Amino acid sequence: MSIESITNFIQVSGRVASSGQPEERQFKEIALAGYKVVVNLAMANSENAIPEEGNMVAALKMTYIHIPVPFNAPDVDHLKNFIKIMNAISNQKVWVHCVVNYRVSAFLYQYQRLIHGDTAEVARKVMLPTWEPNEVWLNFLAISGDQVNINAEYNNDKKCK
Repeated sequence: MSIESITNFIQVSGRVASSGQPEERQFKEIALAGYKVVVNLAMANSENAIPEEGNMVAALKMTYIHIPVPFNAPDVDHLKNFIKIMNAISNQKVWVHCVVNYRVSAFLYQYQRLIHGDTAEVARKVMLPTWEPNEVWLNFLAISGDQVNINAEYNNDKKCK
């Protein structure tokens, strides 16, 4: 089994990968592939959630970070938290997942656009190509740097790459 077989896997860069919810056995593959941090954006009660995911990831010598984002209510504070975390771990290989890679697609799109400075067209390449965001997520994708106070709070030289 390889990491490419994980649900909706996307290799965003040499440092960042995204997917839907990995199965328990797939976290070992993630660790073997050199990932040091797992960021989970799904809710603890999401479909296929693994109740002891944090402990399992830690047992594999990876850091586990959980940012629970309600699928129907992502907000600016969730995005600010995600950006702070991604900037703090910018020198490590990171696996970001949710249930099916919709939340993650939107968060990585915003990270690429707001922090890396990518155009919307370029940033869209980190998104799951089959996902059609609904109005809630279109509003999230439209959050601007001013709304997250990007220049005052974040170091703009942090990148997914």
